[in-house]
Amino acid sequence: MKIKLLTTTILSFTFLSGFAQFFDESQTPLSVKWRQIEHGGFKIIYPAAIEKDAQRMANTFARIYPTVGRSLTQQKTLIPVVLQNQGTTSNGFVQLAPKKSQFYTISPQQFDSQDWLNNLAVHELRHVAQFNKITGTTGFPFPEEVYFGYLGLSTPIWFLEGDAVSTETELTYAGRGRQPNWIMPFRASLLEGKNFSYSKSYFGSEKDVTAGYYQLGYLINSQLQKQYGPSIGNQILSDINQRPLRLYPFSQSLKKITGKNTNQYYLQTLQQLRKDWQQQDEQNKSINYPSLNQRSSYATSYHLPTALPNGDILCIKQSKSETPRFVIISPNKKEKLLLKIGYQEQPWFSYAENTIVWEEQREDPRYKQRSYNVICTYDLQTGKLNQLTHKTRLFAPSISANGKNLIAVNIDLSNHYNLVMLDLVTGKITDSIPNPANDQLQTPSLNADGSEIAWIAVNENGKSLWVKNNGKTAALISNTRQQISRPIFFNGKIAFNAHYSGIDNIYELDPANKKISALTASKYGAFNPSFSADGKTMLFNNYQLMGFEIAKTDIKPTDIPASGFVYYGMPTKKEDYVFESIPDSTFTSTKYSPLKHAFNFHSISPTSDDAVENVGLQLKSNDLLNTTSFYTGITYQSSLRRVEYSAGLSYRALYPVFNFTYRNRPRLANYRFQNTINQAQWREDYFGLTANLPLSFNSFNHRFSFVGETGTYYVNRHFNPVDASRLANTIAFPMTYRIGFNHQLRSAERDIAPRWAQVIDLKFQNLPFDKNLTGKLFAFESYFYFPGFAKNHTFLASFNYQQNSGTFASVNDIPTVYGYNQVAAKSLLKNSLLLNYRFPFLFPDLEIGSLAYIRNVRAGLFSHYENIGSDTNLSQPKTFGLEIKSDMNLLRYQPVADVGARLIFVNKIYNQNPIFELLFNYYF
Repeated sequence: MKIKLLTTTILSFTFLSGFAQFFDESQTPLSVKWRQIEHGGFKIIYPAAIEKDAQRMANTFARIYPTVGRSLTQQKTLIPVVLQNQGTTSNGFVQLAPKKSQFYTISPQQFDSQDWLNNLAVHELRHVAQFNKITGTTGFPFPEEVYFGYLGLSTPIWFLEGDAVSTETELTYAGRGRQPNWIMPFRASLLEGKNFSYSKSYFGSEKDVTAGYYQLGYLINSQLQKQYGPSIGNQILSDINQRPLRLYPFSQSLKKITGKNTNQYYLQTLQQLRKDWQQQDEQNKSINYPSLNQRSSYATSYHLPTALPNGDILCIKQSKSETPRFVIISPNKKEKLLLKIGYQEQPWFSYAENTIVWEEQREDPRYKQRSYNVICTYDLQTGKLNQLTHKTRLFAPSISANGKNLIAVNIDLSNHYNLVMLDLVTGKITDSIPNPANDQLQTPSLNADGSEIAWIAVNENGKSLWVKNNGKTAALISNTRQQISRPIFFNGKIAFNAHYSGIDNIYELDPANKKISALTASKYGAFNPSFSADGKTMLFNNYQLMGFEIAKTDIKPTDIPASGFVYYGMPTKKEDYVFESIPDSTFTSTKYSPLKHAFNFHSISPTSDDAVENVGLQLKSNDLLNTTSFYTGITYQSSLRRVEYSAGLSYRALYPVFNFTYRNRPRLANYRFQNTINQAQWREDYFGLTANLPLSFNSFNHRFSFVGETGTYYVNRHFNPVDASRLANTIAFPMTYRIGFNHQLRSAERDIAPRWAQVIDLKFQNLPFDKNLTGKLFAFESYFYFPGFAKNHTFLASFNYQQNSGTFASVNDIPTVYGYNQVAAKSLLKNSLLLNYRFPFLFPDLEIGSLAYIRNVRAGLFSHYENIGSDTNLSQPKTFGLEIKSDMNLLRYQPVADVGARLIFVNKIYNQNPIFELLFNYYF
């Protein structure tokens, strides 16, 4: 049996290259006009449309950073911050290589009780302080990629994110640490007797709901600060820096200070959490609500249950094995698939009079920094699906009970929020409600006839519940830190979510006297109420171990119980509240030209091929707006004992993407001359240029992409005089053309490949400008994915064909059978047919000490054909066999290692022993 090892060497520089995939590398349209403000160590780069927000953040960053970084002894910094306003996703991050922070200025519809940009400022500036603490502010020239790799290897992400959440909670009167629903999955799993391993809590699960590393980090950080004081994070990071070259440096530093390693301190934290939450649970008088949906053996949620006239329940179902979809659940819990939907940042829909209204995100075909939020409708009677609006930024659409009025939140490119009324037929805006204070507006609703409106408004002082009736606007709840959301009219009152009892539940408010009463008493959390036509019963989401279930209760208002919330963060001192006295200065802003700032050198990094035979160094540059990247480097080729010089430039600001490559490289080849085999060794200059147009868009749960590409290159070979007289000295501009198309349905978390997709790729190469060389190559690739016999199973049929001649006669440009390089060929490759069946069959969530955490186990069967119709037929594959693979986290690091083995049997006509391959790859 022949053994072949396919492996990838994981070094720090390969780790950090993958780590950068966490961050957005897309571009904004050329029409965006950029400006900049420099103040207090921050260079703020922003679209001109959000000048007001940029000025506010310039004042904010400089004022709060010394407080945000104080416990890490970081008082000053130098960093650019990019404000992005073109998208409809709410996010923020800090990165190295290049060093910058990026804020997505649009706020989510269900978030904290404070200003969105203020929250981002505290959280992301804490990351800036962490990076400065770990990597320092000075170092050898261009160190950022190496520093980023060191940061990823030395410090777990849960600590960085948990510390940032602790900071946002401690230095403001809001923060995620004060939200019961944020830690709800963690609390539910502990009180239900689940003792998840450290690795499972950190890396997640494809089976269970886990807390998430933000929550894990916040709770462990909080315990550390309570036990060892607020400087514990600084002590740990300082010790890591003093002794960086260790395995598990964070865990060892933690043990040095606390006497416990990471796993031991995690287990200690679990004991304290369980004790605290059991005491809280004993004080609560919770009700056990029967579930109206089927039980599932893996994480499954049924969001926003709504009663239909026939007694069925409409909801959005999400699970580990299925993509989001509308389902209808009958009284006997049978489910009927209604419609699969596209991406939503948060589950949302509204229903009335046989019409479902919901929002979905749509992306720009080319500039992925720009996206839209559109409103979609579905008619239950006719089955008609419709995208009501196009290229809009509309959120949380809500329809009145009579089905005649539609309201939504509109957020324009200047980051101004308005409530707008829309025509249900045309999607046009018919009315807009003024919002002079520009509060961040959330989750509006209409009463039965559309004459009253309720909504949530958020600013730095908290959340407020507003109503508008007969032209008059009034706040029924003002500036609370409660997580109030989703106000719903019923029986002349308003139901909404809040956490008065320390657990999220549903409450009612009487507008006449502003009295608030409790409608549910869930053990873990109740959300998303909807009411029967007579207003006597209510459907809602009741959170349980496996996700959001559906429950029902009679309307029986009770008094609000006392809060038993267990707060783990440090108390917010008045003098530490970072937004107490933010200046209101106006700074000089100047035009920012992306082209003038195209070169931004940040790293000198080691490079290597998989076999570590060719090693080198690269100097890298990336601009702050992801339009231009450049590298130049030197590589030592050990097999030739020669050095290669290279450079590359990619320009992505225009609709097509242009890539230029230069290589001065050593070459060696054997050639036949006058019936004698000769060896030539030379250097050559290679110049390559490609232009490609990558386009993609989504529609509901479908995604389409198209790529058109053309390229050429020029090679100038420097032979010795003898070889120069025998061989071609130049290859002059061979042309390459490519057209590709891809369509696929949205995939679920457990899918290991698309269950329905079509990919077609056409390539053509020729030599129209070279008089000394001739030849052509045409290649056709196709991939067709089909559902397998069970959920998350997939079958791939790939047919590929090539026709080549002349210079390209020996070029293989199509996928080959498994084991191709180890099986003697009987003829030149003309086509291949690759059949693969793949499926997951085990989700063990198995922690093997600190060595590995096994997430899943997958299997595959394959039958591969080469030159079908001549060398083989459907009953005689060239190779066939099976493979077993597993996703796992090794040594408790974040990258997911794809580890496996493949056994390849070869058709008996080749007289070849079976081939055994070990497989290794990694991803994020």
